[in-house]
Amino acid sequence: MNRPTSISAGPITLALLIFVAALTRVIPHPPNFSPIEAVALFGGAYFAKRHWALIVPLVAMFASDLVLGLLNGGIYWEYFTSAGYLLIYACIALSTVLGFGLRGKVTGRRVLGYSLAGSLLFFVVTNFTSWLGNPVYPQNAAGLVASYVAGIPFFQWTVLGTLFYAALLFGGFELLRKRAPALRAQTV
Repeated sequence: MNRPTSISAGPITLALLIFVAALTRVIPHPPNFSPIEAVALFGGAYFAKRHWALIVPLVAMFASDLVLGLLNGGIYWEYFTSAGYLLIYACIALSTVLGFGLRGKVTGRRVLGYSLAGSLLFFVVTNFTSWLGNPVYPQNAAGLVASYVAGIPFFQWTVLGTLFYAALLFGGFELLRKRAPALRAQTV
């Protein structure tokens, strides 16, 4: 008799950590101080199945966006109809792929480097998009530079948020792995 396959504790634990981190976006915080890049890197580093590494952070961020839309209404719902929304999700997917480079090689130094790289990727993509789709910025080199300069105050919070959540996720998971043998594999 064939038994139905069950999901092991590892992927469930990873998904739970990612969803909890994503939902912290509803707690008041400085602009861009969020877990977006950290959950993507974390999923990429630890999910054994790459499709789950991509799907879970995207679904978790979508769930948190829905909660934010319900709580904040109007302006936030408009976000869902913008091209910026899709590019944020593209950044999440790209950062997850970036996190594949951490597989089996997670160290504090590497997580720091990948967190900085993910934050920079997010900054470059989102500010380019802001320049491209915003009539405030002239569509020339000066307008592009102005868009990046305007994004600098947000970039510091992106970096700090990514580092904070990466420390919580990667550090917390390492502590869990020491206590739970089912989580000790390189990827789960």
